[in-house]
Amino acid sequence: MHVLLVYCHPRADSFCSALRDTAASALLAANHTVDVRDLYAEGFVPNMSADERGRYYADPPNVQGIEEHISALQRANALLLVYPTWWFGLPAMLKGWFDRVWLPGVAFNLRRAGGLEPLLTNIRRLGVVTTYGSPRWLLWFIGWPDRRIVNNAFRSLCARECHLDWIALTSMDTCTAKQRERFLGRVNRCLSRWQ
Repeated sequence: MHVLLVYCHPRADSFCSALRDTAASALLAANHTVDVRDLYAEGFVPNMSADERGRYYADPPNVQGIEEHISALQRANALLLVYPTWWFGLPAMLKGWFDRVWLPGVAFNLRRAGGLEPLLTNIRRLGVVTTYGSPRWLLWFIGWPDRRIVNNAFRSLCARECHLDWIALTSMDTCTAKQRERFLGRVNRCLSRWQ
């Protein structure tokens, strides 16, 4: 498989960077090709300009400045997101990537009768590797908002049988080095089995 790994964390010394490296190594060891896009390192601009928003529904889509991201997305058979969950959601940089790259005419078409026609049917597998400061019980209590968005919105624009893998470390703010090490092992095992 050709995997697009989108990584989103501002610090090079973060635990998320170890997650990115573990994920990429596991996928490469399983004979996948991996295209790593580090949004912060690339200086990706997450905010949509007034002009971009004004041309959001243009046909053909306005892809100026994001051509490489769209090309990478359209080449991928799988998409893996590696990020920390902040305030129960995606970091603003990653949310901006979805806002700007998953455009009409790229990720979906609007149907006249309502609804969306998925265009990213090349993506058969979707994965998330994330950390939460919150304990698991709190995430269940509030309904896992980021997981719902990824599963119900983004996955619906991919292949009909697109499988979602959710690999999450909860209570990150209080976990031990040993727990983090075990989680790295879990990430490695899960992604080594991707087909």
